[in-house]
Amino acid sequence: MASHPVLFLPGPTEVEKELREIMARPIIGHRSPEFVATVLRICEGLRALFLTRAHILFESCPATALMEAAVRNLVRERVLHLVCGAFGERWLRISRACGRRPESLAVEWGRPNLPDDLRRKLLADGPFEAVAITFNETSTGVCNPLRDLAAVVREVAPESLILVDAVSGAGGAELRFDDWGLDLAFAGTQKCLALAPGITVLALSERAVDRAAKTQDRGYFWDFARAAEWMAEGQVSATPCIPLVFALDHQLERIALEGLENRWRRHTEMQAEVAAWAARAGFRFLAEPAYRSPTVSALFNSGHRPADLLARALRAGFVIAAGHGKLENEIFRIGHMGDHTPERLHLLLHALS
Repeated sequence: MASHPVLFLPGPTEVEKELREIMARPIIGHRSPEFVATVLRICEGLRALFLTRAHILFESCPATALMEAAVRNLVRERVLHLVCGAFGERWLRISRACGRRPESLAVEWGRPNLPDDLRRKLLADGPFEAVAITFNETSTGVCNPLRDLAAVVREVAPESLILVDAVSGAGGAELRFDDWGLDLAFAGTQKCLALAPGITVLALSERAVDRAAKTQDRGYFWDFARAAEWMAEGQVSATPCIPLVFALDHQLERIALEGLENRWRRHTEMQAEVAAWAARAGFRFLAEPAYRSPTVSALFNSGHRPADLLARALRAGFVIAAGHGKLENEIFRIGHMGDHTPERLHLLLHALS
């Protein structure tokens, strides 16, 4: 048993001891040759993670900052937001707060955004400068059909940029940036990368960088055009969280050793483990089977008090989550992401039984 409660949250997730120890290394200068080499190595590791040859950036900030940066850099007026949960709604609110004219294509929480609905919306109300999609909705455990949604945008509205919140998906669910024709995808270190919170990583297409370079008042800290130039040279625009950069470098090596498709497969196996357990224990999923997330399972409480379920897990040495937002008292969530294994998940599920 671990010396601390093991996190099966939908973020932040558990960080292995090996990675925690790396973050205790002595600090080095962020302009030193050693650090420049580390940045360039991380960029190659992230290209392998996103399956892209596009621009790679990372910065010390929460992923919510990327929602704002995406709007400020890539949208002048009209953006369409696909909303199926709390974080899709957050991105929509951010667009409004930035003074843009966003529209939403919303579905009931627990349901996915579907390609046919998107096609009708684009044909009826387009054009939009960008379409913002939540790949894996952490609040509901829904994994949207991103490949099919992106294909609709490329067919019906090829001038629209495809912007993807992949925060709880990248590294745990299949995501192919180049093959699917994406323009922006971002993720936080605290989810499927299984590191401490504090860095957001992203892939950015060439046409997105070109759009940013022509957008006025896009800000300073997150200027995509400037950041892309700097990072191509192994430079960061401001002092980052250096211990977490060390850990990210090492974790990308570990992911490469495991193999990205093997990592996706392990997450799918954990989702299947939860589904089998839920069927035996009488818990019902919020999401339909075809759209269940491989990284976050959201289940109805089925007559149990959420606090009792969380307390039962904690007594066994695990931490799980209640629902988020308007689902706070209706569901509980298990984050089986990052470096968790089916074997460790089995211990949690046995304790909940």
